[in-house]
Amino acid sequence: MDEPSSMGDPRSRLGLQAIQELLEAQRRRVRAYAELQRDARPARPARPAGPAASAAPMPSPSPSPSAQEVLDAFPVAALLVTPVFDGDGGLRDAVYVTQNAAARKIASTLIPPGAVPRWTGPVSLFERFPTLTRTAIPRMLTRAFHEGTPQGPETVEWFLDTDAGPVRVNDEVRIAPCGEQFLLTWERGSRLGMAAAAQQLVHTCWAEWNLGDHGVTPSRGFRRVLRLADDAPVPSLSDLAAEVAPDSLPDLYQTLYDVILRKRTTECELRLRRSKRVFRLVAEPVRIAPGSLVWALRAVLTDVTADRRRREAAERAEREARRQRERAEAVAEVADVLREAVLPHFQDELESFGLEAAAVYRPDAREAGVGGDWYKARKLPDGRLLVALGDARGHGLEAATLMAKLRYALAGLAYTEEPVEHLTQWLNEVACADGTESTATAIIARYHPERGLLRWTCAGHPRPVLVRNGRAVQLPDPEDGPGLPLGVLPGSAYTATEAELQVGDIVLMYSDGLTERRAGDPELDTNRFLATAEHCLREASPGAGHQALQEYVECLVAELDGSHRTDDATLLALRRISSEPT
Repeated sequence: MDEPSSMGDPRSRLGLQAIQELLEAQRRRVRAYAELQRDARPARPARPAGPAASAAPMPSPSPSPSAQEVLDAFPVAALLVTPVFDGDGGLRDAVYVTQNAAARKIASTLIPPGAVPRWTGPVSLFERFPTLTRTAIPRMLTRAFHEGTPQGPETVEWFLDTDAGPVRVNDEVRIAPCGEQFLLTWERGSRLGMAAAAQQLVHTCWAEWNLGDHGVTPSRGFRRVLRLADDAPVPSLSDLAAEVAPDSLPDLYQTLYDVILRKRTTECELRLRRSKRVFRLVAEPVRIAPGSLVWALRAVLTDVTADRRRREAAERAEREARRQRERAEAVAEVADVLREAVLPHFQDELESFGLEAAAVYRPDAREAGVGGDWYKARKLPDGRLLVALGDARGHGLEAATLMAKLRYALAGLAYTEEPVEHLTQWLNEVACADGTESTATAIIARYHPERGLLRWTCAGHPRPVLVRNGRAVQLPDPEDGPGLPLGVLPGSAYTATEAELQVGDIVLMYSDGLTERRAGDPELDTNRFLATAEHCLREASPGAGHQALQEYVECLVAELDGSHRTDDATLLALRRISSEPT
């Protein structure tokens, strides 16, 4: 690791100092313990004197062991080979001279009977095992010969053809000069290499720190797991503490305290300052004898950075989801209040005008039930009825807020008893004053009950539909055509048109969210609405009473609604039930 940098935070400096003092105190205790043990060693027993001494002569040395006996004493498999070089110093062959007992044991378990001829004496190594020529062994033999130095260890992989199929062999090989010959030793499976690979695979390493000095015995994969350079010194516990982030220092101190002084196995998480990586450290005490002081600390470190980042990402996502859910719940609550405030419930309050009314509202589920659709039916001081349906553009609370503004503004303007074209013009000024994004469409109408007359204006909205004698048709545009949507252009003028209603006539006002299809044709959308209105009328002709009319509009909306809808949808139905208002 790099040299520890100074920590500007006083608390961090104190934490690091506490760890260093803890380690230094234990070092003094270990050294004091070692001094006591050295002073308490029993004295070397004296040689007996007199005749007894002469009765025990020193044993005479036995003959030197043979070369084969020395080989057989090796705990690892070994071959004695003689390389054969050409005139240019290139390796031509290697004579397989002899082998030891460990090599014979491995061969008996690895090589199936009959796979290679029985060994009876020196033979060409590369003729006996041809695939060895494509491994590191020829190169290692050549360098050992020319340089006179041991080579390896290197991992050598090769295969042996057998009747049952190729057998893969994986060895860690060393080659060393031995007189005029070379000793080739190997360990099966490259156990150290496999251990290092396993550590890298699971991001785990281990080490033992001697508390009497600064000695460290690391695992082979220690540097790779901690992402240190191959030639970097293995950090002492003090070095490790200096590399730990300030917020991890208290946990590291507690862990060292528990292991060193309380003699407990414990664990903690350490976040490194420079690499920003997180390690889980599990540490245990190492004692010379039961009950004695802790001589060393053995620990396993696992890189859990990826797990912690995934956990933090999941926690952030959960917090965001919770925030969005709380927002949606709050928006839904506001939506319920707004809907109750601006969408009236019709029962029998319009009977005095000789009318029945029914309405269906379908919110856009993506916006938690909040949309810009609204409708209104209100008795005016002059005895007439104000009827309106609008659609504030956009989604969410912004659209709902504009919708509420326009609805309540219209309610106030209507008390002026001015014609509907003036009301629409004034409502346009309200929308224009609200901002460039505050646009809406609307049908503004006044019903004259004494004449059965519906007088209405259109501000960029789908025209009302008249259902009479089983037919559904759109009411004709005003003479000057439909006006601009509200909020588009200040000073816009609007023209009203009239429709006389007969007893039994139904007028349908709706928002385009009920009929629009993505990338659809508005004319086709309108024709679909007209055909569906007639179809529902044939299937279940609404009888007398509000409930029957409500069932009719519910059927109509159910036929037109579907997964294609991307906006809230509203349908308002007015039916003339009497020619004499009460």
